[in-house]
Amino acid sequence: MKDRIKRGLTANEMIVVYIIAALCILIGAVNPAFASASTVVSLLRSMLVTLIFAAFEMMVIISGGIDVSFPAVASFAMYATAMIMNAAGLNSVVLAFMIAIVIGMLFGFLNSVLVARLGVPPLIATLGVSSVANGATLAFLGSREINRLPESFGRWSKVFIYEYVGDSGITYQLTALILIPAVIYIGLWILLKYTMLGRGIYAVGGDKNAARIAGFGVVFIQSFVYILAGALAGVGGVTYMILMRQAHPQVLMGTEMMVIAAVVMGGTRITGGHGSIPGTILGVTLIALIQNNLIMLGVPTYAQTFVVGILIVVGTSITSLRTKKIQNSVKI
Repeated sequence: MKDRIKRGLTANEMIVVYIIAALCILIGAVNPAFASASTVVSLLRSMLVTLIFAAFEMMVIISGGIDVSFPAVASFAMYATAMIMNAAGLNSVVLAFMIAIVIGMLFGFLNSVLVARLGVPPLIATLGVSSVANGATLAFLGSREINRLPESFGRWSKVFIYEYVGDSGITYQLTALILIPAVIYIGLWILLKYTMLGRGIYAVGGDKNAARIAGFGVVFIQSFVYILAGALAGVGGVTYMILMRQAHPQVLMGTEMMVIAAVVMGGTRITGGHGSIPGTILGVTLIALIQNNLIMLGVPTYAQTFVVGILIVVGTSITSLRTKKIQNSVKI
């Protein structure tokens, strides 16, 4: 069984598996209640929106870019969608997602123009778009929390695919919204593994000039990646709004570092050209475990960011060392 798992995962992904296993053993030893179905349900709920963000961030980094604008884009899409739905008296969750996707695509298009057409460094471009989106939210939409949402939002927030009653009588419920990241990851897996466009995304991230010589449309691929990232940021924003039953213009701001940390910990090279769906899911799981359960080991909340930082440094160092080792072996 162990050999089959190893064959299915890369060495970097196996390291994350071992870290997750070690954390689970430590936390379980301190708190035996950790080893229950309620932990899985709580973990999946806390990972839900992060999984959506990590999916497209992985794709952007594989393509050789980076996107730090998605929290602001998701916040703008969430808040604007709530205002439009309330003002027009609309009551359709599907329509809400469509509105947010269009808004996200507009910001993604702006990112794509800056990066693919004008050649602005991705970090600078997306940082600028983040400021535009965040500033536009506060200046033109407002800064107050919106608690009055369409009825359908409340209904969907109460749709569950699994329920578990703990020993204490508390009911743990897994929201049906978990199917959204599941569908996104299946779609991205098919795109990256079985399509020419997916191969192009890896090729552009590996070597842009070589990809251009090989016949890949670099500008088109980069534009596609950022526009899709914007669309999925909109999906993430509305998903969060339904899950929490509120819309707030600042609630998602600052989440970019944790998401990028999860993606990098999962084995996606920050330099581009390499990354996988299983690794990203494992990275998000590890970050969620750290954020939600380290307090059981006596680690204070304010120290959790330090622990995540250490893991990022260790994870990226291991990835870099393995890359250099492979390059040296090829030269020999």
